This record gives sequence, C-alpha cells and structure tokens, in this order.
Amino acid sequence: MGPKKALKLLKEGNERFVNNLSVNRNLMEEALQTSEGQSPIAVVLTCLDSRSSADIIFDQPIGGIFSARVAGNIVNSDILGSMEFACEVSTATLIMVVGHTSCGAIEGAIGDGKEIEEGELNHLVKLLKKIEPAIDAVDKPENKDKRVRTNKKFVNRVIKENVILTIENIKKRSETLRRKEENGEIMIVGGVHNLSDGTIEYINNK
Repeated sequence: MGPKKALKLLKEGNERFVNNLSVNRNLMEEALQTSEGQSPIAVVLTCLDSRSSADIIFDQPIGGIFSARVAGNIVNSDILGSMEFACEVSTATLIMVVGHTSCGAIEGAIGDGKEIEEGELNHLVKLLKKIEPAIDAVDKPENKDKRVRTNKKFVNRVIKENVILTIENIKKRSETLRRKEENGEIMIVGGVHNLSDGTIEYINNK
C-alpha cells in the first residue's frame, strides 16, 4: 500500500472515531487472523498518555498499525530502530507523529518554577530535557518572568512544535528513513490529537 493511501485510511478511521462510528470489531477473530503474520500500513508514534491511543483514535484493527508510545512523543534510538524495522523490513509506508492537547509531558518540561530535587525522577528529567528545543523555538508570552505552563495557547504551540521537531529528528538521525521518504516510498507526517473532540490537526501533510 502506498503512503498516500495509508494516510487516507488513517484519516477515515479518525473520522469514524470522531463521529462515534468506529467499526464493531471481533477482536478475537482479528487476533486469530493475524496470529501468523502482520502487514501494518503505518507506524504511529504517540505520547504515553492513556487518552491518546493510536489504535483507537484512528479506528484500526489488530495488526493494522505499529504503535510506538513514549511520554512527549519524542524520538530516541530505540524508536528509530523500530521505525526502520516497520518501514524497511515490514510493510509500513507511513510514519505519523501524533502529539495531543493537555500534554502533561510538555507542561512538565515547561515547568512551574519548582525544581525536582537532584537524583529524584532522574530518568523523567532526562526525558523532559529532550522537549526543551520545542519550548525554546516558541516565543514566550510578553511577561517572561512568569512560568507559562498554565498559558494554554503557549502550551499548544509547544505541543505542535514538538511534533515538528520530532519529525525533523527522524529525518536527520535515520539515513534509511530519510532516503525512503526522498524516494517516495514512505511519508513522514504529524498531527495533534484534540482530547476534547477527538479530531486530528494534521502537520506536514502532503
């Protein structure tokens, strides 16, 4: 399946989800049908957030997509390797990075002026630092002395910028995926999932 067709199917799936028309699936039958093989159409990187599951918001069957999840939908070497497997070894022709509104990881990276004590949640701190380039890329509100995690407009701009930078990092860090996109074999796009109504604002959509 070509990448444009894969994107079209995900968009159609999200429309079904938004309109409460998701397919009534026999999950055990789907599990049986895919038990000896899979042919996913896309790999979707989403945040860890429990309210933003790619399989559900794009109304996909078992075996329909590769789903990668990490707080803040950032990319690291392990996720890049998984994407290379999905697109080079397996059948995916689309990579989609999806952030979401009210993202706790983004708000945590922006901060509230309270520093986490040294040694406490050190792995979380390292993860949140990977979001800082997206914060730095967005103009701060006029009152720069105040913490801005409660400024929804600012937070939403950082959420979108973080998706864009993740896409750029995928292309920059993986020669395989960059080459496949340049050759038209895959597409790398993004989106922001609105938790309040289920819709996706698509980014870098070709």
